[in-house]
Amino acid sequence: MRRFYLHRDVDESGVSGTGNVAEGCQFDTNGKGWCSLVWLGNDDSHLAMAYYPSIDAIIDIHGHGGKTRVVWIDDESHNVVVKK
Repeated sequence: MRRFYLHRDVDESGVSGTGNVAEGCQFDTNGKGWCSLVWLGNDDSHLAMAYYPSIDAIIDIHGHGGKTRVVWIDDESHNVVVKK
């Protein structure tokens, strides 16, 4: 699995702010890369957690045309694969 942040340069909605607005993890799910995403913030009414089938889905939904980007905490060489 690999960890990441969503870093927002421009807050179009005025809700999440700028900077690191969410943290997530991309799982090693049979090569499909399912992701979990947790929104950060001080206002409990805007906190949420969700799952997406890929990092591309997160970018498509939350990227706002490049105004929000994925910043990997772990590079691919540190990808941890948990096997039975």
